[in-house]
Amino acid sequence: MGRGASGVIGMRLDAGAKVVGSQVIATDQDLKKLKLLVVMANGYGKRTDISAYKVQKRGGKGITTAKITPKTGNLVSAYVVHDGDNEEIIAVSRKGIVIRTTLNTISVLGRSTQGVRVMKLDPGDTVASVVVV
Repeated sequence: MGRGASGVIGMRLDAGAKVVGSQVIATDQDLKKLKLLVVMANGYGKRTDISAYKVQKRGGKGITTAKITPKTGNLVSAYVVHDGDNEEIIAVSRKGIVIRTTLNTISVLGRSTQGVRVMKLDPGDTVASVVVV
């Protein structure tokens, strides 16, 4: 890329919005077995079928993936996970509480739902980080 070039826009974001996760899905993968796992700041999370999301071209605005309310808090993490694998998540709160749970305990729900409680938090505490292992 030359000095005068700045590339192309990947995704248009609203003011104050941030990207919380990004993964590549190969074209030869079976989309029926893939789920999008999202975890929100107040301990709620859910899995959603990847087929519920349409493919967009560059510069797209994206699609609503969760109903964000004061009860759920903002999205903290997003991962593409395989259905049926014995994967687990480890979630850490800002006050240092750590949980480890299997993915099959997190419900598969639609795109515009709030999700289920994944982690019970003390008042004033929020989820800091989530990793799939």
